[in-house]
Amino acid sequence: MSTNQPEIKDDPMYRLLREGEIEEFNARHAAGESCALRGCDFRTIDLRKLHAKGLDLRDCYFRQADLRGIDLSEANLEGASINAAKISGTYFPRQLTAEEIMLSLTHGTRMRYGKD
Repeated sequence: MSTNQPEIKDDPMYRLLREGEIEEFNARHAAGESCALRGCDFRTIDLRKLHAKGLDLRDCYFRQADLRGIDLSEANLEGASINAAKISGTYFPRQLTAEEIMLSLTHGTRMRYGKD
C-alpha cells in the first residue's frame, strides 16, 4: 500500500545513505544488515555507487537525486517517483516500461510495474 508522503526515518542504514556514506551502507548491507527503506525520502541525495540489489525501494521519493550508473534492475521500485533525477546509465527493473520511467522522470508520477 502506498504512502502519500515520503519519510525521513530513523533507520541507521537509511541515515548512512542520507549522509553520503554509500560505501559503508554497501558493506553493511552485503554483510546482511537489514534496512527499512520503503517510503523513504531521497530528495537531492547522491546515490551513485549504491549496490541496490534486493533493496525494497517501493514508494520512495527520488526527486532530483543522483542515480547515475546504479543498477536498480533487482530492486523493487513499485510506486517510487524519480522526478528530475539524474538517471544516465541507470538500469531499471525489466517490469518498468520506458513510458513509466519517462512519466515519473518528467512529471513525478509513481512508477507502476507492467506484466512480464
